[in-house]
This record gives sequence, C-alpha cells and structure tokens, in this order.
Amino acid sequence: MSEHFDAIVVGAGPAGNSAALVMARAGLSVLQIERGEYPGAKNVQGAILYADPLEKLIPEFREEAPLERQVLEQRLWMLDDDAYVGTHYRAPDANVAKASRYTIIRAKFDQWFSSKVREAGALVICETTVTDLLRDAEGRVTGVATDRADGEVTADVVVLADGVNALLGRRAGLRRELKPSEVALAVKETMFLSEDTINQRFNLKNGQGVVIEAAGTITAGMAGTGFIYTNEDSLSVGIGCMVSDFAESRVRPHFLLERFKQHPAIAPLLAGAEIREYAAHMIPEGYYDAIPQLYGDGWVVAGDAAQFVNSIHREGSNMAMTSGRLAAETVVAAKAAGKPLTAKTLKAYRKALEDSFVLSDLKKYRRLPRLLEGNKHFFTDYPKLLTRAADTWFRVDGTPKRQKEREIAGTFRETRRLRGLVGDMLKLGRAWR
Repeated sequence: MSEHFDAIVVGAGPAGNSAALVMARAGLSVLQIERGEYPGAKNVQGAILYADPLEKLIPEFREEAPLERQVLEQRLWMLDDDAYVGTHYRAPDANVAKASRYTIIRAKFDQWFSSKVREAGALVICETTVTDLLRDAEGRVTGVATDRADGEVTADVVVLADGVNALLGRRAGLRRELKPSEVALAVKETMFLSEDTINQRFNLKNGQGVVIEAAGTITAGMAGTGFIYTNEDSLSVGIGCMVSDFAESRVRPHFLLERFKQHPAIAPLLAGAEIREYAAHMIPEGYYDAIPQLYGDGWVVAGDAAQFVNSIHREGSNMAMTSGRLAAETVVAAKAAGKPLTAKTLKAYRKALEDSFVLSDLKKYRRLPRLLEGNKHFFTDYPKLLTRAADTWFRVDGTPKRQKEREIAGTFRETRRLRGLVGDMLKLGRAWR
C-alpha cells in the first residue's frame, strides 16, 4: 500500500461509490477503502433508492441493478393509539416502467454498485479501517493511515464518505462532535412474507411497491416517524427518533418498534411475517446548520458524513450520490486544469452543492428540527385531535352536520386554545418555508 493515488475514497456507500466511479471513469487512479467485509455489509436493512442521481451515473441501471420494487404508491399516516388518518398517492401504472423511486436491500445493491466502480478501474479494498489522515508540514492532507501493516497510503485528495459518525473527520479535527439533537437513531426489522401475500395486502402487482410513512403517538411523545417499505418478498419495518429524545425519555428503541408493529392499523399488514434481520442505524438530521466544513487542503466530505439527509422527505441516498458525484467532478476538473487540490480549488465543490437541490433543500427546512424538538404536541395532541375529528365527521348517528362542526372546532380549541392553534400554524408555516 505504498503506491500513490490521485484520490482515496473512504467508504463504499452511495456517496463513496459515486465519487469513486466518476473519478475512475475520468482516468484518475482511485483507491476506495471500506471497513466492512464487503460494500453494504454494514447496511443490511431495506432502503429507498432515488433514480435520478443514479441515472446520471449509470443510465442503464434499471436493466441490471438488484432493485426490489418500484414505488407506485405513497401513504402518509397520522396515528393515535388505535386509529389513524392519512392520505395516499398512487401513480399511474404506466409510470412504473421508469419509476423515480425503488426499494432496495443495501447489502445487495451496494455490492452491485461497487462492481461498477471496479469495472471503471478503481482499486477497492474491504475489511480495512482508515485510522487517521496523513498531513504534511503545512497541514495539508496527503493520504490516510489504515489498520493494515505498513498501511499508510498517499494521494492528492481524500474523499471522506465514511458515514454519519464521521469518525475520521472528527479524529482529524476537521469537524466537531455531533449533538444528540442533530442525529436520529432508527431501528429496523426485515420481515419476510411471500410475494403474493405482499401484493394482496398492499393492492399491488408484481414489481409494484408501497411506502408507508407514519407519525403520531407511536413515538411516545418524541419527534420521529415510523415506516414500512415493501420489498420483493419482505417488508422493511422501522421507527426512528432523535437521540436527544431517547436519552431524555429513556425509552428503548426496540420498545417503540414493537409498539408500532402492534398498532391496529399496522399489525394486519405484518401478520405471519418472519423476522430475519434487525438493524440500528444513525441518521444525520441537523440540516443546514449542522453541515461541517466541506473541503480543505487535500480533502472533501460527502454523504451522511456531511449531514446531507432530508428527513422530512425521507431523502438520503439521492443527496449522497449527488454530493459524491459533485465532489468527484470538482476533483476531475481541477486535475484537468492542472490545479493543485487545495481549499481554494476545492471551494468549487461547495458552489456546486449550492447550485443543486442538496443545500437548497437543507436550507429550506433548517428551522424544522428545532420547531419539532420544542413542540412535541405535534406528535401527541394533533394525532388525537385529527383522528377524533375524523371519527366525529364520518360517524352517521343522526347528529346534524353543523353540530358536528361545532364539536370538532370545540375539541381543537379546548386542547390547544385559539392562540395555540394560530401559533402552531404560523410556526409550522415559517419553518416549512
């Protein structure tokens, strides 16, 4: 490992694979280092893949990637203890041939993505941990140290795509420690059901998929959401909340997951399913204000390590692949122009992110985390009010409709008061904008 490379990529997730692929295709010598036994070994759960950023890298991916189902239908549910209100959007069947979202199993997908990186000419080494960054006398990053014997290797630039914990960047002093209020903990189970059973329960045909996202009292007064993703012959079922809330409430994540699975609206969908895998995963949710320095002399950071997750829209893989691609394109352009890979040159990466949806979306929702963290009644009072209102309105019991309207309005005013209702809507509107 004494060879010098044009670039070293740390991590073989969506961000790292995208960066390595673009640079290798451009003719750069690329070393990619992954600590897992194989790419995706640390990500055994199901996930959502967004097609647009992958299509920019591999236009023909639909013909060969290990995709589970095309997401045909999106369901958004607000649950109280024993009921829910919600909305569905189901796309025309014609849209499925070229869907914008797919469910995947990361262990399968990441290995396929990595095979494309290898085909492009990058050297991919697994079961190797990067322990530190190498620097010269001026502090410029010049490579990495690994846990292998004689494991120091040099490069012109290091792409840090090592995930939400970003241990390498923290050890090297490139970023601060994450606050508990900036990261969520999600727990997931992969539950196996036959393909036919999934199709029947979710009103699907072969290859079609449904995503259910739920909020409400299922998170026991904490800010968080639950979800169900339909895979080919399994369901990915999970729930996540902020680490700060888990620490304060002392509620165990597995308790929340079991409670979610036993909800009257959820349990029938899971009946008879066999649990095969259980996984926990940290998710960066600090939004724009938690983004660390993204570049420096000889280094850039991408994906989860850069806090690029939009939890409001459940988007992460698209931001990871986009940031990895833009980081790589910045390096390739600088190399082609004969420029040194300094902070001055790599500053173009930040500009490219600002011109993309990545920083635009994170900036748009930058106020929401603090709003939800400080106003837990959005997860307690409002789910109960909404389900109670729906029960009152749809119950046919001889009560005049005007009287029902007065009862619903009175329940809202009694619970939140008029000032509280107006204040909640104003705060939510400002944060959403």
